[in-house]
Amino acid sequence: MKSVSSERGCALVTGGGRGIGAQIALTLSAAGWPVAVGYRSDRQKSEEVVTAIQRRGNVAVAAPGDLSDPDVVEKVFAALEERFGRVAVLVNNAGIRADGISTGLSDDDWESVMATNVSAAFWTSRQALPSMIRARHGRIINVSSFVAERAIAGIANYAASKAALSGLTRAMAIEVARRGVTVNAVAPGLVATDLTQDLSHFSKSVERGVPMQRPADLTEIADGVRFLASDAASYITGHTLAIDGGLSAMAFSVN
Repeated sequence: MKSVSSERGCALVTGGGRGIGAQIALTLSAAGWPVAVGYRSDRQKSEEVVTAIQRRGNVAVAAPGDLSDPDVVEKVFAALEERFGRVAVLVNNAGIRADGISTGLSDDDWESVMATNVSAAFWTSRQALPSMIRARHGRIINVSSFVAERAIAGIANYAASKAALSGLTRAMAIEVARRGVTVNAVAPGLVATDLTQDLSHFSKSVERGVPMQRPADLTEIADGVRFLASDAASYITGHTLAIDGGLSAMAFSVN
């Protein structure tokens, strides 16, 4: 495996065991970052991603833990800092859905989505920022969604969580802009992942709602993250990059 510089640090990808997160982990690894693959429950999938990275001769470790618990966040970061020096790139990708019309959403449906999609991103960012500020370099990239701006019925909790994540991105970006740290987000459109495979209307939504008339490939989302993590994006902060095939640009379909 390649040697690890404690000065450079590592990249932590939360929810890195499958879908978008797994591809982000693979892509950041190919860009030269040691990668920590964060996961809460799916150990097997996460270790498969770690193994795939290691087989390419790159550095990767699994980083288990429920990051909606701030005490767990501290422990995860302590372990990564001991090995890599610091978390230099943080990708807050972990997310869940619990769909339902607002009047039928349970308290748990609301709280669990907000805890995973928003609170965990806040806890991890808050933990990562001090070492980033000391190094005068860091990248935080939050995975939002097109529904932060254009919601559909039945996902009030999910849409609210992604809108909150976009607001968190802007506020944190302003706070640390003078310290060499950037905070940005990517907002995928319709992507074929585990979160969407059970949606019967997915193919029709792609056909009618996306000007490019195809879903995003996982690599296209991961490439956006890689760009925002790179030196080429050093003057971009507080921005949400839409990767949606034109979905957010279109008012409505006339077909």
